[in-house]
Amino acid sequence: MNIAKMIDHTLLKPNATKSEIEKLCSEAKEYGFASVCINPCFVDLAYSMLKNTNVKVCTVIGFPLGANTIESKVFEAVDAVKRGATEIDMVLNVSMLKSGDYDYVKKEIEEVVKAVKSHGDIVVKVILETCYLTDEEKIKACQLTQEAGADFVKTSTGFGPGGATVEDVKLMRQTVGENFGVKASGCVRTAEDAKAMIEAGANRIGASAGVKIAEEWNKLKMS
Repeated sequence: MNIAKMIDHTLLKPNATKSEIEKLCSEAKEYGFASVCINPCFVDLAYSMLKNTNVKVCTVIGFPLGANTIESKVFEAVDAVKRGATEIDMVLNVSMLKSGDYDYVKKEIEEVVKAVKSHGDIVVKVILETCYLTDEEKIKACQLTQEAGADFVKTSTGFGPGGATVEDVKLMRQTVGENFGVKASGCVRTAEDAKAMIEAGANRIGASAGVKIAEEWNKLKMS
């Protein structure tokens, strides 16, 4: 197993600098990560560094709270795609989900998916922020994400009080079935963490410790 191909090499901290993003992109090229996941203001820079490589440019939408309007999420997502992003990680509106307004939640995902996919083969991942949800809400969020036409469910932003857990990844995989994306993100810091998430059903890992995970994986010859 090539673990690097499963990692979104991530830098989303609010004080990230251009030089840190350049380093992130250079590491992504060196290790062959699936993507770099960066804030929208850095999409132009990441695209300029990665456009002739197999590393995708991923950015976050409605980040980190998910409480933006549908219209602003759509605008933000389309703007990112026009600048070179080919993967979009949007934060689900947790407030509306917990309010039971499932029509709203489904509509916002549908609107983002429709808008970006009109510009090409864009992957849309929906961040559930599982630390705030009951198991029933996690299941419902997964179902709404699938119904709305997205490509992945993702556990966490990394900015909430909790990150990915094996139990949540298992529940998400059981809900979406075998042929849908599950991304484990938040608190995945070692090769052992990544292995546990993959065994639970994740087929993408979001981590700021991508280099550490890849080097540990190779050293331990995990499979």
